[in-house]
Amino acid sequence: MLEVYAFSTPNSVRVPVALEEMGLEYEIKSINVRKGEQKDPAYKAINPNGKVPVLVDPNGPDGRRFVLTESSAILIYLAEKTGKLLPAKGEARARVFEQISFHITGIGPAFGQAGYFQKQAPEPIPHALTRFNTEAARVMTVFDGKLGLSRYAAGDQFTIADIAHFGWIWRRQFADVDLSGYPSVARWYDEVASRAAVQKAVDRVTALVPAN
Repeated sequence: MLEVYAFSTPNSVRVPVALEEMGLEYEIKSINVRKGEQKDPAYKAINPNGKVPVLVDPNGPDGRRFVLTESSAILIYLAEKTGKLLPAKGEARARVFEQISFHITGIGPAFGQAGYFQKQAPEPIPHALTRFNTEAARVMTVFDGKLGLSRYAAGDQFTIADIAHFGWIWRRQFADVDLSGYPSVARWYDEVASRAAVQKAVDRVTALVPAN
């Protein structure tokens, strides 16, 4: 069975969403990042970068145990392993990679830095707040324009590009992003969040958070 080391984070949730959508069985192993468990030596032996998520496939390439880090790489690996949620060739495939790249270089960093300087920085840094709040708004405007032209992130079919975007939009409150100013993103988010597989994955990762 596939193993996923994860917590209730924007990057973590992508992997269970993909696994649920692809109909694969998996076990989640909680890594509580609030307690710093991602920095434990035992965990860093699995992922030296000390981040979540991590996928462990006991039947990886050539039938060997395969450990993979970085959520976007995991999405691509699972899509190629199953032949699902990623077009096989041509423009449609390129558009998926385009959107995944846009997320990992644009939306993800902007949201992460905006949230950090708003909520976690030891002291206010006005320039940083302005810089990353403005960037978060900019990339959301770009994404809203894209979704004004197509049903999903990379075209008319649901793909791993949508799963890549979903994580940070799901946790957008961290960056204080309000979807009311982005109607096409709001329409897309409501549709993606209502998918049965997405709801099941969200429930599973949300359950990893202690009640206190």
